[in-house]
Amino acid sequence: MVFTSHIFLFYFLPLVLALYYVAPFRARTALIAVASYVFYGWANPIWAVIMFFGCSVDYLCGLALLRLAGVPNDAQGLPPVLGPDVPRTHAMRVVLTVSIVVNLGLLSAFKYTGFLAENVNAMASLFGLGDTLVPVLHLVLPAGISFYTFKAMSYVIDVYRGEARPMRRFTDYMCFEAFFPDLVAGPIIRYAAMEEQMRTRQHTLDKFARGVAFFAFGMGKKILLANPMGHIADTAFAAGPLHAHDAWFGLFGYAFQIYFDFSGYSDMALGLALMLGFVLIQNFDSPYKAQSITEFWRRWHISLSTWLRDYLYLPLGGNRKGPRRTYVNLMAVMLLGGLWHGASWNFVIWGAIHGTMLAFERAQGKDSLYRRLPGGARVAITFLVVCLSWVFFRAKTLPQAMVFFKSLFGASHPTFSADAIAGVLYTQYHVSLFGLAALIVFAAPNTWQFTARMTPMRAVGGFALLALSVLVMWTQTTNPFLYFQF
Repeated sequence: MVFTSHIFLFYFLPLVLALYYVAPFRARTALIAVASYVFYGWANPIWAVIMFFGCSVDYLCGLALLRLAGVPNDAQGLPPVLGPDVPRTHAMRVVLTVSIVVNLGLLSAFKYTGFLAENVNAMASLFGLGDTLVPVLHLVLPAGISFYTFKAMSYVIDVYRGEARPMRRFTDYMCFEAFFPDLVAGPIIRYAAMEEQMRTRQHTLDKFARGVAFFAFGMGKKILLANPMGHIADTAFAAGPLHAHDAWFGLFGYAFQIYFDFSGYSDMALGLALMLGFVLIQNFDSPYKAQSITEFWRRWHISLSTWLRDYLYLPLGGNRKGPRRTYVNLMAVMLLGGLWHGASWNFVIWGAIHGTMLAFERAQGKDSLYRRLPGGARVAITFLVVCLSWVFFRAKTLPQAMVFFKSLFGASHPTFSADAIAGVLYTQYHVSLFGLAALIVFAAPNTWQFTARMTPMRAVGGFALLALSVLVMWTQTTNPFLYFQF
């Protein structure tokens, strides 16, 4: 089930909200848990079974850590936080390892088995050992498995570190891991940030109204901007060799598509959570206004970058072990971040580009020539680097990416069909929306800023935008969110 569908908008969401607000507080987490499994299993019930298995393992591991710690409940009768005075025994480390192995094992089995087999077979063929040394399994990737795997891992890690208390009720943990607003495309909510809200949270009219506004603007981003920009990008990337100006138009179209698609989903997730009384973190902060790649990653997919920082970069040593180790850690984190997005060498290259840029910027220091450039020039350069890296993110294969790069720099040989593509790319409708997208990206406040103060005029504008988005939604044949595939 997707947010931009009539089933979700006119049946699922109204029913869940109605039941939620008539149910007693103690029953609401169980209601959200059940609704979330219905939401996730709507397209494929097997996906819900897979998630339930991982969920059960993580919940039991949390209880095992609590039992092994041997610490009584606190003064309120709640499971205790395992503070630094609690020794981390070998058995507790085994429990932590079991949780991590199960989570990464499920993710790897569905996402990376085929990729690994294909590369083993390629190496075998290179050395004359045959073309199919290892059978290639093409498993259907459960939607959002990368997102909820990272979220699940944060639970046991946070409990082990003493950063959050474990959960006693299974339905509470099911609600956390399967929470339908952020389930399939983030933000990646950390357990430590949700733990207290699971026990107590406020439900106010202001919070609900801001939630509706978030949802309206997110849907507007998706339906009115991301989908038309996707038409531009899909046309350009599927066309083969192009004229340079057509390739750049298609690339910028994709940059706008992925931003409005992903940030739109995050806005809708934040809005739905607010309607249920939960406050999630901001996931996008006008990333294309960044003046460096380092700043870009403080603004783009914030929940992923902070997760990678806290659970991978810092445990590897961060910047505490000298410049050379820092550069290695940055590269390792971004390579793994690329693989997290997809089992393809294109994603590895995409991660390598960002890792190299992060290391390069850190090596330049705070008094580099680049930092003396005007702010507008730094924004333009950063946007250009990000867009060039998007080629690997969007292209289905490495050869397709190379063809597109040749087109960008005028080194391709466009065919007759490339001349005819202008009639598809440059319609008045798409060019106008392209200009509007650029204006919003570089000049307008983001949704978090815009909804911080809800005035009557903004509320009316939000409802109008929601109504328009629903009307346009009926005219579009498909509304897939890009990050569902990750």
